[in-house]
Amino acid sequence: MKYIPDNSKKWRVLKSEYLFQRPWLTARRDTVELPDGRVNPEFYVLEYPAWINVIASTPEGKYVMVEQYRHGLGEVGIELCAGVVEDGEEPEAAARRELEEETGYTGGDWELGMVLSGNPSVTSNLTYCFIARGVVRTTGQHLDANEDITVKLLDEEELLDILNADVMKQALMVAPLWRYFALGLNKR
Repeated sequence: MKYIPDNSKKWRVLKSEYLFQRPWLTARRDTVELPDGRVNPEFYVLEYPAWINVIASTPEGKYVMVEQYRHGLGEVGIELCAGVVEDGEEPEAAARRELEEETGYTGGDWELGMVLSGNPSVTSNLTYCFIARGVVRTTGQHLDANEDITVKLLDEEELLDILNADVMKQALMVAPLWRYFALGLNKR
């Protein structure tokens, strides 16, 4: 069965005001009218650029992961390679660029695994989750000034242990990883 959304439930924007605008985050306050005529004078939306992440594996079956500090939680964690899609850049190009910059891995066979939203209620962007099979290390890392990333190569059992132990906290990475394993995409 194909899902067809009921677009009669869309809200009408009566007024929109930007509270602040930065390169990676913009906050907007909208006055909206609901389909039944009620008006909400303060609905906040956070605008971000599109994001990407990559489930990358080597020809030997190792998964290319990154370990880094995340200030929001105040914790060091293990994650997929991820980043921002720059203006005018296609998501796959951004994913390939980020993988090379953060890990030094390139090449391989690429496909889009899924597209999802971190919180469609209050954020405007999408995350494009790619699968890259057969990547190889061809260069060193090329990190931004505020990045401190350690590359970790994990076998499938180690990665599944991390998922099962609830160690990885980034939902936009956990969801595509579970889907990847549940659909048997790791067997291709």
